[in-house]
Amino acid sequence: MNTLVYSTETGRIAPKKDKPEPPKSDGIVRIARQTSGRKGNGVSLITGLPLDETALKTLAKKLKQQCGSGGTVKNFVIEMQTDQREKLKTLLEKQGYTVKIAGG
Repeated sequence: MNTLVYSTETGRIAPKKDKPEPPKSDGIVRIARQTSGRKGNGVSLITGLPLDETALKTLAKKLKQQCGSGGTVKNFVIEMQTDQREKLKTLLEKQGYTVKIAGG
């Protein structure tokens, strides 16, 4: 397979990047707590949401406002800077998701 890498007319040619698709979901949203690699500060990870990246960002914004905490979206996972997993569970269940609290 010959792939064009450089052209004298246009310079370096970058390959086209496709938009990443959300991973396959079993229909269950999981909320886990993680402290490793975060200097002891725990975060709640919300995985399994069958949404695209823009919908995840709007949902994360709404959850951050309702919990009064910060957070971000990375690799189709919402990271919330809070340990209010029960509150997150009820908020997501009100939106119609099946939610489980994963881990201890």
